[in-house]
Amino acid sequence: MSDERTPAPEPDGPGSDGQDILAEIQAEVEHDLEDERPPAGGPAYQVVGALVALVVGIGGAVLAYGYGLGSPRHPGPGLWPFVVSVVIALMAVGLLAVGRNLSDSEAFTRSSMLPVIGLATFVGLGVLMPAIGFEIPSLLLCVIWLRWLGGESWRSTIITSVVTVAAFYFLFLYGLRIPLPHLF
Repeated sequence: MSDERTPAPEPDGPGSDGQDILAEIQAEVEHDLEDERPPAGGPAYQVVGALVALVVGIGGAVLAYGYGLGSPRHPGPGLWPFVVSVVIALMAVGLLAVGRNLSDSEAFTRSSMLPVIGLATFVGLGVLMPAIGFEIPSLLLCVIWLRWLGGESWRSTIITSVVTVAAFYFLFLYGLRIPLPHLF
């Protein structure tokens, strides 16, 4: 038996063109990614982000407490939102403690408003649901989030929104028997 092995290509030999092309593509991708990133923030942005999260966590805990916590054996409707809100607040306190030493934050840009718009539309869902039911506000929320915040096509937005609302409708009203205000 003879041991026939293919010799490795020389650095300047015939196989180097493929490696050069891959290196050029990788450099272009890294350059494009750097162009898309928002400018770097700093420790102050970490602190501001932590303060916003702290306000959201405390506010959520207060609102959830108002719904009633119940007991571990008979949890009330506010128990899980309360737990999640407390976890958010604790994580925010942790970020406040170490945030001044971190530098991996991004500066606020126009795209920083997207979460604010998302939160505002979610609050709108909560305000409209008792007045006009679950279906229309949920459909509007899905359309706004998918089309304008997510940049999806109209076709994808409509199909996904209708299927999502229908799935939640049947899940909450018939599967879990949660008495949501509804039109149908």
